Order: sequence, then C-alpha cells, then structure tokens
Amino acid sequence: MNTGKSLWPVYGLLSATLLLTGCFNEPQDESVSASEGRIKVAHLLPPRSGLTPLSDDAFKLSRWSTAETLVVLNSASDAQPALATSWEQINDTTWRFELRPNVKFHDNTDLTAQSVVNALSVAASAKPKPRILDGITLTAKVDGDNAVLITTEKRDPLLPQRLSSPQLAILSLNAYKENGVVNPVNAGTGPFILRSVNGTSSAALDRFDGYWGEKAKASGIDASFVPDGAARAAALRTGTADIIEAIPVSQAPLLDQSLVHEVPMPRTNTLYLNTAQGVMKDPAMRAAVRDVINRQQIVDNVYEKRADVAQGLLGPALPWAAPLRKPVTNPVAAGKPDGATITLATFSDRAELPEVAVYLAQQLIAAGFTVKQVVREYSQIEADALAGKFDAFILSRATVLDSGDPVAYMYSDFACEGSFNISQLCRPEIDAALKKPVKRQRVKPDVRPLWTLKT
Repeated sequence: MNTGKSLWPVYGLLSATLLLTGCFNEPQDESVSASEGRIKVAHLLPPRSGLTPLSDDAFKLSRWSTAETLVVLNSASDAQPALATSWEQINDTTWRFELRPNVKFHDNTDLTAQSVVNALSVAASAKPKPRILDGITLTAKVDGDNAVLITTEKRDPLLPQRLSSPQLAILSLNAYKENGVVNPVNAGTGPFILRSVNGTSSAALDRFDGYWGEKAKASGIDASFVPDGAARAAALRTGTADIIEAIPVSQAPLLDQSLVHEVPMPRTNTLYLNTAQGVMKDPAMRAAVRDVINRQQIVDNVYEKRADVAQGLLGPALPWAAPLRKPVTNPVAAGKPDGATITLATFSDRAELPEVAVYLAQQLIAAGFTVKQVVREYSQIEADALAGKFDAFILSRATVLDSGDPVAYMYSDFACEGSFNISQLCRPEIDAALKKPVKRQRVKPDVRPLWTLKT
C-alpha cells in the first residue's frame, strides 16, 4: 500500500484469469501425429537461453515433462512429493529432504544426493540467479545415502514450495558444463526424454520407458515455436498441430469452439513506469498516468470482453487476495504533462499487446503526453526493458509462476536487487517487508490494474 508522497510504478492492465489453448478432440484424433502416437505442440515463445533450466526456458522443460523438481504443487499450492518423497524442517533455516529411490536420469545414471546438491548449488551460484532465488541465499549438502540438507541464510517457511520451481529442476551431473552452461538434452528424469533442440525452431522428445512413475501414453512430443498467433491458430485448423498455446483473442471465434479450452491463470497485464529516470521519475506524472487509463475500453475493444478489469496485482484466479486489498491512503495528486515526451514499449509475441499499446498511447496523448511507441519481439526488447530504457513498458506477467506464492514475483519485480525490476524501483521499506515473510502480505503496491485477462 502506498502512503505519503510516493507512488508505486506499476499499473496492472489486466489480470489474466483465463488462458486460451487449443487441443484436438478425441473423436478427431486422426492427424498424422496422433495416429503415430506423437503429439505436436505449437508454443507461443521460442527458447530465450538455450533451454537452460536457470532461465525462463525451464518452464518449457516442465511443460514437456522432461525435467522434474524435488516437489510439485497441487491446486491449493501445497507441496507434494516428486523426486523427494518426504521432508522435515530441522531448525529455522534447515530442511531435510528424503530422495525417491530407484530414479534414473535419461542418460541412465542414478538420481543421487550428490546430483541433487550439484543441481541446487549451480542454481544458487548462477549469475544472474534464477528468479525464484531472488533475495535467497541457499546451500545444499549430502546427508547420508539418500537425503539432502538445504539451508537458507534466513528463515524461509516457503522453501518446499520454492523448490517446486522449474528453475530448480534436478538434472544429471552430465548436464552441467564449463562456464555455467547447462544442457538438458538426455539429462532429466521425467516421462519424456528431450532428444534434440533445433535452435529457436523446434524440439523433439521421446517417451522414457524407464520412468519411475506412470508411463507416458504418447510415444513422443514434437514441439515447434511459433510466435505468430495467426499461424498457431492455422496450425490447429489444418491439423499440423494437435495443441497450440495462447490463442489470440481475434483468432478464437474462427476456431471450432470444441477445440478451445479456457484455463484459469494468475496473470496480470501490467504497465511498469520507470521510477529512476525520465518523465516518470516524478510521482505526479505517474499519478497522471494512473488517472487517465481507461481499462474498460481496452477490455472491450482489444480483448473482446474476454477479460475483467482488475482490482489489484493478483487477479481473480487468486481469490484469497481480494479481502487483503485496501484503498490507497493519501494518493499522489496528478500533475500536468504539458506535452512531456515518453516512450511506451511492449512486445509483439502476445498478439494483443501492440494493440493495447495503441489504446494506451491514445489515452496518454489525450491527457497531454507526447508518446513514442516501441514494439519488438520479446527476445529483442527484454534487455532494454530491464535496463530502464523506456518510460513505460507493458508486460503480461504471471504472478505465482514459480512457487505458488506471489512473494517471489514481488521480490523479483519490486525489490532493489530484483532480477526483473523493470520499473527500477528501490525503496528500503519495501525491501524490508519483502524479506519478512510474516509481513509480506502487507506489501501492496499503489497500482491500478487495468483488467483481468480471460485469454
């Protein structure tokens, strides 16, 4: 919550509660891939970092069921056994995890305590750290033949949930190369073996018959990376893909509706404002942006009412957050832009965001700003966004992606040392709150989420 004269740099555009995906119907499973027992998947985004689990590429390894973690989360975000069968808290900062026996990596080596310690140690020492470890100092060591002790510098009651992050996947010792390179090919423990990766174009996986759990029914997965939303939708219509990710809203009505599946997602479209430099360094200018944005117009026109105007950073997919929201006290008064020039940026991989930028630009111009727009593919714009080169940046942001709890997302985006601090925000009182889990739910940015996404 914001008090006094400061204003948080974030305005949620919409909270994504529903993700549209397309899948083949069982009665219509006569595509070539289905008949051969393989599944063809068209993804929204290509790998950004060579599929290293230390990056956001880890989530592809998880979705393909090739890399696994010590624990997984159920629908209530409670930790459940995976490569670890049980765990206990030894003291305030140390947990003991018992490992699942008789687990083989895809290179036919055994899952051991040493392989777990190695994987976690590499992640903990990586530069930059995986997002889930922002603000966390973690060490791991072998404890007997089949257990590990994991210690954090400070008390971390969410450690089991944190270890469910795909960025902390456990790979074979052979996956870890010199100079921090991690190669996940033939290195996981999941029901599918990652056999090959063709740059940012495609990847191939085969069923792993030596899997410790329930065997996969499909003989393999053929994954392609198709940033163009219309092309993904066409792949579903023509049968060249069995499953496509993230159907653009404009394409949804053109598809057989029996193939379209809406899935609740804790995702918020957010407008990040640069607090460190430029026009938006002035809280009064950020307040001017706050007051001018017409969220409903964007929901109705861009998302064709497949979205809801959001009430906070955490949308309806996280109903527990609603009663925690409180009105902002002493909001900053809006200043007069008087033609001030700002750069508004976003990326084209999500088809709706460039159109969102157009509407936002119109609204900001009407309020007195002069607006320059920048739109690129995400892989070509992320570095500049993180470096603070834009006054405002529109991002579709998952809020509990890593651990089932928003604390990792909040630290990443709003802490001084956060690895995804697009707004360049640094306030000691916010850092202090984020580092105290018992108080973290009090941390509520002065935000104006624009809408809750249903796509």
